[in-house]
Amino acid sequence: MTPIALIRHGPTEWNEQKRLQGQTDMPLSEAGRTKVQGWRVPEEFLAWNWYASPMSRAQQTARILGLDPVRAPEIVEMHWGDWEGKTRDEIDAEFGDEFRERATMGIDLRPHNGESPREVRGRVESWLMRVAADGAPFGAVAHQGIIRAALSLATGWEMVGPPPYEMDWASVHVFAIDGKGNVEIDRLNISLEN
Repeated sequence: MTPIALIRHGPTEWNEQKRLQGQTDMPLSEAGRTKVQGWRVPEEFLAWNWYASPMSRAQQTARILGLDPVRAPEIVEMHWGDWEGKTRDEIDAEFGDEFRERATMGIDLRPHNGESPREVRGRVESWLMRVAADGAPFGAVAHQGIIRAALSLATGWEMVGPPPYEMDWASVHVFAIDGKGNVEIDRLNISLEN
């Protein structure tokens, strides 16, 4: 099994406003930069190969953490289509019952002009298998949707209802993958905070 350490980027203004940002390239907010400056990647992961989403919020987080990641476009956040930039209340007001019906679809939810979590999970799985092929441990600074995709691969969670484990987003989440693409949880919620 090849170990994989996943870290979510620090907060942006849209995170603070509870807006879906998806593939909109939002930088870290001032508060987000300050928060990430207080994080430390545990020593055991520092020598691993590191990757990061090309989104500025992930790249900034990686740099602040002292990592020198390879850009990995496969691990950009889910594309929320017409819902990007909106709060859940704004989406509910604009799309009403349709939004509520789609929200019950879990992994097959597809926003207008966006992608489904199942599609995200598929691209994450392909990327994990490709990068893990040489057996070297690696990490990535990515997005909540990418880590949730890994959790779905490891547990079979269909993203209906809450996740099977509580996730602390100021943490490292470690998974492992074998040569057949089977993903397992190794350790969750390894704190980045001092």
